[in-house]
Amino acid sequence: MAVSIIIGLLSLIPLGLFLWLLILAIRALRKYLRSRDVRTEHSAEARSLGEAIKAHRTRCKMTQEFMAESIGVSRQAVSKWEVGAADPSTANLFALAKLFGIPPEELLRGVK
Repeated sequence: MAVSIIIGLLSLIPLGLFLWLLILAIRALRKYLRSRDVRTEHSAEARSLGEAIKAHRTRCKMTQEFMAESIGVSRQAVSKWEVGAADPSTANLFALAKLFGIPPEELLRGVK
């Protein structure tokens, strides 16, 4: 009789695990659905590297031509960076950050 009780209890373990996983999945889904506003806000804050470069350039009141001459690239290269057709090299990112007077991390902050 004790063996049949133990076997009966052991057969409930998979059911209990399944219910526990189901509850965890429902909680995770509810949390995800409630975080929609936060996710929307973060996506609105995210911007492209070109938008960040243009924002810093306009903040510093520089023209594309002045910026290009200062770091040794063509004005067309700066234009391509700003519209997102191309990305600057790592060396150019460091030169841009130095030109804008900011750390390189600041230039990349918020970039998606």
